[in-house]
Amino acid sequence: MMRNVEETIGNFVRKGSVVQLSYLNQDGFPVTKAMLKPRITEGIKYYYFTTNTSSNKVKCLKTNNKACIYFYNQRFYRGVCLIGTIEVLEDYEIKKEVWKDGDEMFYPKGYVDSDYCVLKFTAIEGSYFCNLKNERFEIK
Repeated sequence: MMRNVEETIGNFVRKGSVVQLSYLNQDGFPVTKAMLKPRITEGIKYYYFTTNTSSNKVKCLKTNNKACIYFYNQRFYRGVCLIGTIEVLEDYEIKKEVWKDGDEMFYPKGYVDSDYCVLKFTAIEGSYFCNLKNERFEIK
């Protein structure tokens, strides 16, 4: 049993390098995509990712914002599943805040590029898989 959910999950997410995003496509079927690590995290509730505004996932998330993110550690066979919602953010302030040097490789016009947006994931609940056991938790 986790003694401190915030600490355990927060440390796992910070150390992890692999994250998957799952959402429903326009036909209602689940889709999972590998994502770059979140650029910003606020506790274990909020996660900010970057992606292409023109992507199919953004179109789907604008229609149905329910999603799941999954962080895992293959070496130790552990994972954290977070269920929640996603907002597609396109205002310049948040895009500039999340922007990192090197992003111009994907978005040549910089943070003002219309094909650059931020996905804000808000976690509602989660589960932690460790030592062959699954432990659910709520996020406040």
